[in-house]
Amino acid sequence: MLRKLLFLIVILFGVSSATFAQKSDLEKLASLMQGSFSSRQQSEADKDYFHITLHIAPIWKDRQDGYWFYVEQAVGTQQEKPYRQRVYHLTKVGEDLYESRVYTLPNPEKVIGEWKKSEPLATLSPDQLQLRDGCSVFLKKKADQTFEGATDGKKCPSDLRGAAYATSEVIITAEGLKTWDRGYNQDDSQVWGATKGPYIFKRD
Repeated sequence: MLRKLLFLIVILFGVSSATFAQKSDLEKLASLMQGSFSSRQQSEADKDYFHITLHIAPIWKDRQDGYWFYVEQAVGTQQEKPYRQRVYHLTKVGEDLYESRVYTLPNPEKVIGEWKKSEPLATLSPDQLQLRDGCSVFLKKKADQTFEGATDGKKCPSDLRGAAYATSEVIITAEGLKTWDRGYNQDDSQVWGATKGPYIFKRD
């Protein structure tokens, strides 16, 4: 019985791996981005990092203009009060180059927890969102199932805690995401964000 069970697991894993391999790189990236992630492990090992949860749920699945996601980020003990809610729009913009555009929501407090639904943000449409111009993350495929990227220089404006602009660096793998968001003032001095390195989000 155990041998049969192990055989079935191997077969199912092989089919899943083959299916993933047949996807385009854009499809692979979209698949890797979605899910629920947590920095709990990192926060327990290093008290300079908070326990943060990150939920990225696919939305508007019938659209043909790339992949859309609803994103909700919160302190682990305050799930009902996310500090960041965004919509990402993922498209291919060049050879092995992908853009994740960032949008804000008109009434974010009304859609808290939407990531749990089978059809998140079903009552909204792209024309109701506000593009964060200059804040796109541009990603390139580096190795099998690994994508890395960042925002473009100082183009993403931010006024949080005296900042003039913000930067984001991202690494996406099958295990999860590493994200390093930082804010800088007009003198290019960092005024917010982690200083030692990126947050490490493991897939739940």
